[in-house]
Parts: sequence; structure tokens; C-alpha cells
Amino acid sequence: MFVHVIEARYVRDHVVWLKFSDGAAGEVDLSAELYGPVFEPLQNIETFKQFSIVLHTLGWPNGADFAPEFLRERVAVTV
Repeated sequence: MFVHVIEARYVRDHVVWLKFSDGAAGEVDLSAELYGPVFEPLQNIETFKQFSIVLHTLGWPNGADFAPEFLRERVAVTV
């Protein structure tokens, strides 16, 4: 089954709240994933906050994105 990000909100630091097409929703802390040339600029909180939903996942203006399956595996599910 393919899962898509359908809603995203900034929470704090490098944490986002995401809702997925399978009904799951919760917070994902991406602080440990922001390494490498594309992701390092996202260590800056103001840059990190510029995310949007791009092609069914979380993406940034500099071209950084995470696979929706990767995000879904890391979500701390909330009701």
C-alpha cells in the first residue's frame, strides 16, 4: 500500500505533525536526519519551517524531501 502525507504542521524545533492517507497521524522528529548537503540547511529552524507537501510527501524549497514511507515509519502515532 502506498502512503501519502496529506497534512503537515510545524510543532517545535525539528518536529512536525503529519497526517497520512492511511489515517495515521502524529509527530516526527527529524533532527537526527538533517545531515548531508541537501539536508544540512534544514538545521536552521527558519529554513526548516519552510516545508510544504510536495508530491505526496514533506519537501522544502531547496529540493530536500523525505520518502513518505520513511516518515510513516517514524511517526509517533496520536489519536
